[in-house]
Amino acid sequence: MRASMTYAFGKLNGLGNMPWHESDVGATMVGNPSISVEVSSFMCSLRRRKVQAGEVANSARAITSPYQPGERKPAGGSKTAESLDHWGGGRVRRLLQAAYTVLKIQVHDLHVENNQVVLYLPFRKTHQNGGLCSIYIKPFHLWTLSSNEAHLCPTRALAAWLDESQITTGYVFRKMASGDRIAVANNPMSSEQFLELFRNNLLDINIDPAPYGTHSFRRGGCQYLHIERRWPLRRICEWGGWSTEFTNMTIVKYLISSNDDPAEPRDHFFNPNQRPAIKCPQCGRGCLCA
Repeated sequence: MRASMTYAFGKLNGLGNMPWHESDVGATMVGNPSISVEVSSFMCSLRRRKVQAGEVANSARAITSPYQPGERKPAGGSKTAESLDHWGGGRVRRLLQAAYTVLKIQVHDLHVENNQVVLYLPFRKTHQNGGLCSIYIKPFHLWTLSSNEAHLCPTRALAAWLDESQITTGYVFRKMASGDRIAVANNPMSSEQFLELFRNNLLDINIDPAPYGTHSFRRGGCQYLHIERRWPLRRICEWGGWSTEFTNMTIVKYLISSNDDPAEPRDHFFNPNQRPAIKCPQCGRGCLCA
C-alpha cells in the first residue's frame, strides 16, 4: 500500500523520492508525502494493530526442488472427461516446466553460446521500462544440469517446450487455448492464466494450492541456491540483481518465512538420536538432505 503511494506521488506526480519536509524558502511542504515520519509511524502502528487482531502477513510459500512443474498425478482415480485430471495436456505441462516467471521473453532474447543458453532480459523488476535501462541487466547464463537435477534443468525444459510448440519467433510462452492448443496470436501468457495452471497442477499432485503464488518460484529459487547449492548471499544477490549493500535485507524475505515447509522438524534440532548425515552429492557437505 505504501509502495503504491510512494510510486504515485514520486513517478506519476513528479514529486521524486525526497522525504516530505518543510521548505526552507517558505512555510510550504515539499517532497513525497508518502516518505514522511507521520506515514512511517502510521504504518508501524497499523502493523502492530493487525498482529494484535490476529492478522499475520505471510509470503507465498516457496516451491522446493522436489516439486516438478507439470508433473502428473499418480496412476489411479477418475479418468472421466469431467475429471480435474483433464485440466491440462502435454503442451500445457511442458510450458509449466519451462515458463516459471519469464512469461514475456521472446525468441530473440535467447541465444545459444558455447553449449549454454544465454537469456537477455529486456526488462526486470528494477528496470521495468527496458530501453536504455536494459544495458544494465546482465544476461543469465543457463547450463545443462546433471542428470539427477534433470527436473530442474532450464535448458532441457526450454528445448522440450520449443520442440513441442514449434515456436520460432515472437513470445516463447503464449496463451493456451482450449484443447491444449497454443493461441495463434502472438500474445504472452498472462500471469493469471499461469497461476491458474500452476495451482491446478498442485491439486493434481495432492498439494493445497492456497499458500502458493507466482512469487513462490522466486522464493523457492533463492532457497534452492542458498540451502542446496550453498551459494553465499552476495552471489545470490548478484544473480538476482538485488543490491549487495544489505540495507533493507530484501533477500531475507525470500529466504525465510513462517509460511514455508520446514526443512526438518523443530523438535528434532537437538535430538541426539537423529540418523547420521551422509556426504551430500549436491553440496559436498555432511547434511540431512542426502
